[in-house]
Amino acid sequence: MALPFRKDLEKYKDLDEDELLGNLSEVELKQLETVLDDLDPENALLPAGFRQKNQTSKSATGPFNREHLLSYLEKEALEHKDREDYVPYTGEKKGEGFLSVVRCGERWFSQSVRGLKRKIFIPKQKPVQTFTEENISLDPELEEALTSASDTELCDLAAILGMHNLITNTQFSNIVGSSNGVDQEHFSNVVKGEKVVPVFDEPPNPTNVEESLKRIKENDAHLVEVNLNNIKNIPIPTLKDFAKALETNTHVKSFSLAATRSNDPVAVAFADMLRVNKTLKSLNVESNFITGAGALVLMDALRDNETLVELRIDNQRQQLGTAAELEMAKMLEGNTNILKFGYQFTQQGPRTRAANAITKNNDLVRKRRVEGDPQ
Repeated sequence: MALPFRKDLEKYKDLDEDELLGNLSEVELKQLETVLDDLDPENALLPAGFRQKNQTSKSATGPFNREHLLSYLEKEALEHKDREDYVPYTGEKKGEGFLSVVRCGERWFSQSVRGLKRKIFIPKQKPVQTFTEENISLDPELEEALTSASDTELCDLAAILGMHNLITNTQFSNIVGSSNGVDQEHFSNVVKGEKVVPVFDEPPNPTNVEESLKRIKENDAHLVEVNLNNIKNIPIPTLKDFAKALETNTHVKSFSLAATRSNDPVAVAFADMLRVNKTLKSLNVESNFITGAGALVLMDALRDNETLVELRIDNQRQQLGTAAELEMAKMLEGNTNILKFGYQFTQQGPRTRAANAITKNNDLVRKRRVEGDPQ
């Protein structure tokens, strides 16, 4: 739809700008230059000469001469007076310079690089930590019991108190493992991590594309479900042939082509198929390159289809957009056959409207089932 203000601009479409500029006087050209001064200098869409007026007041000095420019810059550099230093340089050496550390036997020596002074360097010794034995006095009865206890009894006591560093792993397994029914070979007090379960890639789709297309064209009664998911090398014309073959097929009830690099032309072909096909009940086009326009074409085809009950169009390469989501919600509200709609709405409004429409359709099916209507 053309905008209202563009209707008045149609008469200026075929004007010759050069002819108009040629007929202007010097005063009018000066006024035009003044008007151009008001243009935005940061507008990157305008040429550089139109963003700001020429502010050069000097006349042109002639063509560019590189040698003349270099000689002029050298002359200016020689004539420029150097800045005076705040502290004049006298050549006096200050400080002792850098020190090099040398080890001779058990002693360390440091010698300045400039040879001004020699110093003896002795590294600091870390203080040795000493432990003093603590005198612990026990009750006479307890001291007599510990003195007369055997090694097995002492190991049992250490295990009960959790002092595992006082006993060996074999002794600990004999005490703890025997009570749990674990022998010494299978006993271990080391905490081990869980074994990593390898996750293997999914096997490739074994569907034979050419054979499936041939069976659909022949209207094979045994072919009820077609799964082309994750087959990346199917040409676009072949996908269109699938849609064309489904127009006359009366047995395929489920067709899935997720992650097959399908685009809008494929969506248009399957939309034309939905307007004719009266058997297909489930269509899956998730994880493809379908845009909002292609999704709306598929949704619009549902007006002429009364058999499809499941449609999945989620996880496309780019978002469908708010406008497309609003139209999809509106079309679902006018449809009474879709029971499952696979799409994650990004806006709350269309999401709520679509959920209510799907719930309404499922309620209608439940009422018909209760009333005994097989349809």
